[in-house]
Amino acid sequence: MLVGLFMFALNDAMGKWLVASFSVGQVLLIRSIGAFVVLGPLLSSRSARRDLLHPDRPVLQVLRVVFATFDTGFFYAAVVYLPLADVMTFYMAGPIYVAALSHFLLGERAGWRRWTAILVGFIGVVIVLRPSSASLSWPSLFALIGSVSLALTLILSRMLRSTSDVVLVTWQTVGALIAGACLAVGAWRAPDLPDLYALLMLGVVSCIAHMMMTRSVKLASATVLAPLQYTLLLWAVAMGILFFDEYPDQQILVGSAVIIGAGLFIFHRKQVVGQPVKAETVDRI
Repeated sequence: MLVGLFMFALNDAMGKWLVASFSVGQVLLIRSIGAFVVLGPLLSSRSARRDLLHPDRPVLQVLRVVFATFDTGFFYAAVVYLPLADVMTFYMAGPIYVAALSHFLLGERAGWRRWTAILVGFIGVVIVLRPSSASLSWPSLFALIGSVSLALTLILSRMLRSTSDVVLVTWQTVGALIAGACLAVGAWRAPDLPDLYALLMLGVVSCIAHMMMTRSVKLASATVLAPLQYTLLLWAVAMGILFFDEYPDQQILVGSAVIIGAGLFIFHRKQVVGQPVKAETVDRI
């Protein structure tokens, strides 16, 4: 899990570097092609191809692909303008959105303690969002929309738990590829060979990270894994400083602390009341 999270942070830093030179659509398109370097061998069996062409609950599958594409696309749109740690702070609120939405979409009951923690988590998001007429910006809204899309993707993944990870990731990658191809029309810049390798490697790194994190969930309980996801924010801060000379300000640090505290409390209360707990992981294939 820790290595997978590090690779996701590396993927995010690479993506921020690449969207400075290439359009979001072009990055989505080429990185999706790169992901098939990893996915191709996993789809070589006849059963995998059959499951891919006949997935369960196709309407939910399509919705998941749409929200997963929004998640990835808005993330890259946000990091064009915002520091990596700022954007990642919004995405760390994903489990809080999941806890709130699960009450309505999955019928999971939450007591007053968890609802209080959810409210506190939203206050943390507001602190990071800086909602004033002078400072509220489209990049911040991009990050907010992307993080909510991530939460909806996670909820739909729960509803599609009978579908294999390979099928979910493949259709998710196909969705990003199609969206990237559409967005890249009229915004294409021919990459040189090193840039092409970097764009393809972006897909390879993110796909391997996802597979490592999926494997960790099968090997260890969510009790062990869920708190580890917040190391992703630490890596984002470190890489932002190292590669982009971006230092999080006091407001980002305060909002991050509120969001992380609320998320850990929600996870703790699920354990106390005996609800099944899954490790909600940041996932942008």
